[in-house]
This record gives sequence, C-alpha cells and structure tokens, in this order.
Amino acid sequence: MNTGLVLSGGGIRGVAHIGTIKALEEYNIFPTHISGTSAGAIVGALYAGGIQWQEILNFFKAIPIFHTNRFARRKPGFLDTEKFYDEFKKFFPNDDFGALPKPLFITATDIIKGKLVIFEKGELIKPILASATFPGVFSPIDIEGSYYIDGGVLNNFPVEPLLSSCETIIGSYVNALKPVAINDLKHSYNVLERAYKIKSAAESLAKFPTCKFVISPNELCEFATFDMRNIDTIFKIGYESTIKVLKDLEYKK
Repeated sequence: MNTGLVLSGGGIRGVAHIGTIKALEEYNIFPTHISGTSAGAIVGALYAGGIQWQEILNFFKAIPIFHTNRFARRKPGFLDTEKFYDEFKKFFPNDDFGALPKPLFITATDIIKGKLVIFEKGELIKPILASATFPGVFSPIDIEGSYYIDGGVLNNFPVEPLLSSCETIIGSYVNALKPVAINDLKHSYNVLERAYKIKSAAESLAKFPTCKFVISPNELCEFATFDMRNIDTIFKIGYESTIKVLKDLEYKK
C-alpha cells in the first residue's frame, strides 16, 4: 500500500517536518511518496533521497543562509538562490528526480506566467531551490527560461500530486494561524499580511480531510519564518506533536 507524505512550506518551521518523520519511523510508518513545497520541498527531497532524519536536521543547522557570499548582485532579492546549489549537490550528486529512491513532487510558482508548476522528473536541485525561493528575500531562479519562486505562494499544502497514487496520505502542516488582537493590526501592512495568512491557511485547511491525519502544532506560530535560533525546539515540537497524534489514534510501535 502506498503512503504519501505532504509537507507544507513555512520557513524554518519546516524543521518540524523532520521531527514528524522521526516519529513516524518509530511507529514503523515509512511513506512511499513525498510531496512538498518550500521548506517542505527541501525536507521532502532529502528524505526521498534516502537521507536519514538526523542528517537532514544537521543540514538545517549547518547551512549558512545569510552569509555575505550569498548576497545577490543585480538580481531581485537579498540572496542569490543559485548560490545554494553546491550545498544540495553534496546530497544529490546525480541531479535527477529519477535517481531518488522514492517518488517526489515539488511545487514552485512561475512568477512570469502566474501559475503553479509541479516538478517530478528531470533536473532536481533547481526545482528544490525554486520551491524554497521566499519572495523578496531570495532571487527568482531560472529553469529552462522560466523564472520561479516559492511554491507556497499558490499552494502551501500540495496534497494533489499524491491523490492518484496513494491509498493513505499523511500531512505535516507548520503554519498554524496565530491568534491576534485588533491592537496588533496597527498599520495597513499588518492588515495585508494578516489577510494573506488567512487566505493561505484557509486553502490549506480545506485539504486536510483528504489526509488520514495531519500534524499541525499550534505552538509553531510563535516562531518567525527565519528564526534560526530555535531549530532544536521546533524539531522537538514536530516530533512530540506527531507522537501524541499517533498515540491518540492508537497506532502501535
């Protein structure tokens, strides 16, 4: 029986996906198909490539995202996305979807055509980078003449690629909507940001019924997108939240 694992975007909160993977494996649940966007695309690609959860966690701890040698020059973004290529080449020496032990689906947004694209074959590393290209921070990435940014812009919980191939789908969603008070919305940009988050969350939550269960820890809303200081805490939240769900559902180790 095929089991799909869908991993949402969410910046560094995506480290919680790694905790979820660790917990699933402890309960002898080994997903056969992976779909992810943004941070979920990174975790999902490494997992689909046969990388153990410990090494995936170390990858997030070790990669120097905001190092000066990654600053973009004459590109629309603070960081040059393509300068992360070599970090992934270490894990994917054969830069091809077909070399992965598990089927993988990665979503990215074509910034020119304004449409979602699902990558599942051919070149691997650039689609991973494209999916995680947070708008305004990372520069869009060129793939065969089209330019791509974060897949979460149009689909932050890409369950769709798994529906036809998996009898069971498990979700990991790391963007619980943070409660706010009207006093928190003091400026127009606060309202705009809140509106965007509500829309994105509503679209994702509407897909939860397609999954057997979804891990979505509310505690993660306390962490910012690039909060690199709390990686171990975020990992622990993902792990413990998954263990609780599995126990509540009476899964057996």
